[in-house]
Amino acid sequence: MRSCPACGTANREDDEFCGNCGSYLGWSSRASRNAPAAAEPLGPAEPAAPAAEPATGTPAEPATGPAPETEAPSAGAPPAPRPEPPAEPARSRAPEPTAPPVAPAPAPAPEQPAAVRPEPPAQPAPVRPEPPAPEAPVVAVQPAKPIARRPVVRPVAADEEPDGPPCPACGTPNLPGRRFCRRCAAPLQTREQPAPLPWWRTVWPFRRRVRSGSGRALRRILLVLAVVGLLCAGFLLLPAGRYVFEDVRDKLGGTAEISPSEVTASAHAPGHPASAATDGLTNKYWAAPTLGSSLRCTFDKPFRLVGVVVYPGVSTEPEEFRQGARPTRADLIITKADGEIQEKTVTLTDKPGKQTVRTGISDVVSVRLVLKAASGQGEGRPIAVGEVEFFKRT
Repeated sequence: MRSCPACGTANREDDEFCGNCGSYLGWSSRASRNAPAAAEPLGPAEPAAPAAEPATGTPAEPATGPAPETEAPSAGAPPAPRPEPPAEPARSRAPEPTAPPVAPAPAPAPEQPAAVRPEPPAQPAPVRPEPPAPEAPVVAVQPAKPIARRPVVRPVAADEEPDGPPCPACGTPNLPGRRFCRRCAAPLQTREQPAPLPWWRTVWPFRRRVRSGSGRALRRILLVLAVVGLLCAGFLLLPAGRYVFEDVRDKLGGTAEISPSEVTASAHAPGHPASAATDGLTNKYWAAPTLGSSLRCTFDKPFRLVGVVVYPGVSTEPEEFRQGARPTRADLIITKADGEIQEKTVTLTDKPGKQTVRTGISDVVSVRLVLKAASGQGEGRPIAVGEVEFFKRT
């Protein structure tokens, strides 16, 4: 097994990366399997002292040569210890020669055997200690670099077999318990990517990340209330908003005159029919005998009525204008394609020339002009309307 230098996890010999932390195992040394070193041989043992000769039936006679005098130790007192010489390197030392044994002489008669006193062991010769080497001068030493403790290798109970799922990057099989591939160190347990946020979560202030349960219900309630408020405001302000939008289009867009397909009147004076009000000539006019008379204009297709131009009086010349009766107030009753009717009161000034009335109504199919007030009336003087023109948005 190879131990990880980072976390100490045991790995297989053929693994390139650690299965626990994904560290590279190429820098860690493989486990050595050398045989245990043999015990170092000790230095040459000192020869043992010659053992005393066993006692035999024949008593040994004293040696003829002078025997070394030895002082017997006193009874009851332990021998004083000798001072040991200082330790030095082991040297080969030859055993000291001992005196050659002397052959015993034949005894004339058997005697009581004397007690044999064992010889004391030979003492080694004193060795003169070598003088100590001169001490080196004390100098500054750079502190040593601290060495981190080696991680403890966890033992593996059973031999790992790479029979797990393959690596998603290189396809190498790995054990089920590994978190990184043993070949390329790719993560084996990939995390699921979170679902993308909706677009409204990317707009301030909803893009702020919040913890679970920190005001989420309150924000949802406020969001629902805001949506409901916008719907209510749109429902209430839709007509006004649409009117503003169409009015802007009317002012920015162009206009064109549109002629009615049919013109009728509720009453008219002899020689001044209803068609004279839409013929494009201001010296011809529609003459209404009394107030309350109406002029109705019908159109082929619906259109947006931008404005109505009215020429009151018998002529646009001031001298002729004062000779006849002319309307000062009228009602415009406009009918739309869906049957809706809108009514608008128009006030006309008592002077010759055209007078414009802005309407801005869509899907118009017919317009009825009802006279409500007039000036210059008299016997034999009908109310004259010189011309009525209609304009649409282009």
